[in-house]
Amino acid sequence: MEEMSSNFIHDIIDEDIANGFTERIHTRFPPEPNGYLHIGSAKAIWINSSTAKKYGGLFNLRYDDTNPSKEDTEYVNSIYEDLLWLGAEPTGGVYYGSDYFDKCYEYAVKLIKDGKAYVCDLSAEEMKEYRGTLTEPGRESPYRNRSVEENLDLFERMKNGEFPDGSKTLRAKIDMSSPNINMRDPAIYRILRAHHHRQGDKWCIYPLYDFAHPIQDAIEGITHSLCSLEFENHRPLYEWVVNNIGFEHKPKQREFARLNVTYTVMSKRYLRYLVEHGLVDGWDDPRMPTLCGLRRRGYTPSSIIDFVSRAGVAKAYSIVDIELLEHCIREELNMSAPRRICVSDPVKVVITNYDEGKREYFPVSNNPNDENAGTRDLLFTREIYIDRSDFEEVPPPKFFRLKPDGEVRLMGAYIVKCNEVIKDENGKVVELHCTADLESGNGNPTDGRKIKGTIHWLSSENCDKVNLMLYDKLFTIENVSDIPEDKTYDDYLNPNSLIKIENALLEKSVADAKAGDKFQFVRNGYFCKDSKYENTYNRIVGLKDSYPKK
Repeated sequence: MEEMSSNFIHDIIDEDIANGFTERIHTRFPPEPNGYLHIGSAKAIWINSSTAKKYGGLFNLRYDDTNPSKEDTEYVNSIYEDLLWLGAEPTGGVYYGSDYFDKCYEYAVKLIKDGKAYVCDLSAEEMKEYRGTLTEPGRESPYRNRSVEENLDLFERMKNGEFPDGSKTLRAKIDMSSPNINMRDPAIYRILRAHHHRQGDKWCIYPLYDFAHPIQDAIEGITHSLCSLEFENHRPLYEWVVNNIGFEHKPKQREFARLNVTYTVMSKRYLRYLVEHGLVDGWDDPRMPTLCGLRRRGYTPSSIIDFVSRAGVAKAYSIVDIELLEHCIREELNMSAPRRICVSDPVKVVITNYDEGKREYFPVSNNPNDENAGTRDLLFTREIYIDRSDFEEVPPPKFFRLKPDGEVRLMGAYIVKCNEVIKDENGKVVELHCTADLESGNGNPTDGRKIKGTIHWLSSENCDKVNLMLYDKLFTIENVSDIPEDKTYDDYLNPNSLIKIENALLEKSVADAKAGDKFQFVRNGYFCKDSKYENTYNRIVGLKDSYPKK
């Protein structure tokens, strides 16, 4: 993973090092295993991993598995796979929030004994009512002044499963009049009977994230807990937990703006909805912003890291144009992807003045941007295929491709002239009869005439049928946070986000391609062989780059 350039986070770290706060930087990435990672996760991974690398420190992967109701081993495995795919090796180790359940319970008991936590019987609705508003202070719970002995007894009985789910919580005793609502006696434990993917049924109470996370950071020796901006108002609670438990090592939480991308939804809840309702082809659907979806579509780790790097690290909210992501992969593949020919909507062309048994080869470039890529030989025969869009019986002005009595260059081969158009009973063009200028080869006409158009083609003996999946944006609205209150994401799903083309023709040199192999299909775009379906190629991105150059 590439090292990031300096930013405000590094300025903070530089100052901390100068002031003697720490000598070795230690960061972490704490995903909840309740879904697959997405492009927004890549930014958090990159910031934490690259920061540790820049300072010669350590980087932990820690699964935040404190909410068992939606967690699954499937997600645990996918997260680790995605992390390694991005090149973010967890040099400090792999941990689980559930590893610390015993410690969290021990520290909760300590807070009770210190008079800093109490068991509360208010329901969730009542707690919300008591909490107050941004302009009005909260009210103290009627259970706030229970004795230490009573709280210890109730909390142990909560752990032992004597009370129904949701009937009691353990709350930190802080300040119900605090201007920060997160400090108004937040719940730190709840009763929840759910099978845990690692702990089984050992626990029926679970710590909440705001309590568990600073404990985990402190135990692991994290120096800088780098997280997205929505946790900024939680920082005082983070520090309260660390200070009141009495950790000698005190990690620092610092926040950055999360990654927002045009035409893209990052909500794991909604992404799960798309999967569960069959609106997409699983978490790895190439239209999804998940890392596994981007990988299946053909995006590379380097293009994603390039994207998040160019998007930058800041504290202010912004939304990044998805065309920047497309620009990054297009820029990479333009230099690296082999060129191959695919005829997406084939029409047969018979070269009437070319002998039936004759077979000829023309050299074509594998990649004009890579001098080491060399050439390959393209078979030419009497019967070839061209793309239907490259012929017009009644052409519009300035149409320089094939037309009746018109000439066009076959890429790398002869100039041909259309002499006859064959149609079926419905008037659809099914075959073209042409003659080739056999003196032209792959050079200029001997009589000096100018041929303005060049089209791609394939010999009928040098092609296989494949399916092309043409992917587009999943949503039609640029800023998904601007959806009106009376609408949902569903109202903006793009009905044309996938167009499937069957029976396209692809040159046989690609027959041995493996899943994930990437090509530029000449004049069609960049494609990747699909990992799920046979003889299928996913369009990664088109050839046209509309992202503004700087």
